[in-house]
Amino acid sequence: MSVPATTETKDLAIAEATVSERFMLKVINEFGSGVGEVALTKFQKRLAQNYFMSIDSILKKAEAKRNKNKEQLPVIWQNVNMEDLARGVVAAARIGLDPMEKNHINPIPYKNNNTGKYDITFILGYFGIEIKAVKYGLDVPDVTVELVYSNDKFRSIKKDRNNKVESFDFEIVNDFDRGEIIGGFYYHDYPGRPEKNKLVVFTKKDIEKRKPKYASPEFWGGEKDTWENGKKAGKEQVEGWYERMAYKTIYRAAYGAIPIDSQKIDNDYMVLNQAEQSFAIEEPLAQLEADTSAHANQDYTDIQTGEITPQDNPATDKESLSVQAGATDQDYLQVGGDDGPGF
Repeated sequence: MSVPATTETKDLAIAEATVSERFMLKVINEFGSGVGEVALTKFQKRLAQNYFMSIDSILKKAEAKRNKNKEQLPVIWQNVNMEDLARGVVAAARIGLDPMEKNHINPIPYKNNNTGKYDITFILGYFGIEIKAVKYGLDVPDVTVELVYSNDKFRSIKKDRNNKVESFDFEIVNDFDRGEIIGGFYYHDYPGRPEKNKLVVFTKKDIEKRKPKYASPEFWGGEKDTWENGKKAGKEQVEGWYERMAYKTIYRAAYGAIPIDSQKIDNDYMVLNQAEQSFAIEEPLAQLEADTSAHANQDYTDIQTGEITPQDNPATDKESLSVQAGATDQDYLQVGGDDGPGF
């Protein structure tokens, strides 16, 4: 005798009702798992609660989409790998990364076909990369990041036998008409040791090289598919937020170039770094463009900038899971909150 759908839904709701308690218990246990570890501070407890609320929202969005394909594993807390999640949350919270803050860190769920559970990894936004670099950097400089426009005046001053300090001249001639973006730069300034100062210049071509292969037109600009009655109807040009994406690309490069001090590396760094590397090795499916009906009506993350893009094409009733070429053991669930193009 089959169980009525209403009863099944009610039972799941009851089981999910205590999930916040289960989540916090796992996190608390993980915080106190090491010798001499103290209980959660008020700040860390607030961060843990923020992770729960952020992930809960993501799972609910994914489950709403899953309802179009009942054969897919329900995207609910009962099907989340809580052990690994607790370790990731604790590591990120100790570092000071807050999922409720713009561009700190993005939880990304994906189906792990080996375990039959949903794993949740964390991708750093560009502020998150700065936070990690400042905490673990070997010698953290003052960092300047700027875009250069065609009406600006910019000149790099490179280090040579006659010039002991690398520097630059930069002048904005007209704040209200700077022209077109032609490039940008970052500058590492070491107070008291100017001989270490480093200038790195990016042409527009250099910025474009770092643009994700499947960049979202909503952020980077360009052509976007249009849909009618669940089918492609053509293309439309989207302006996007190219300037902000270009700035964030250089910003990430500036803080990503700061060497890590091996003596500062701790378990939190290792947990977060391992999750990022394992996710990035695949050239993540999260970068996959929703350009077929099977991939439409999804969200995906721009790994280069940390943006999460909502894909709202009403193109399909199929599941929001797909497998990237080469990712044979994992299905990446493309959902998430809209981090937006803002700073």
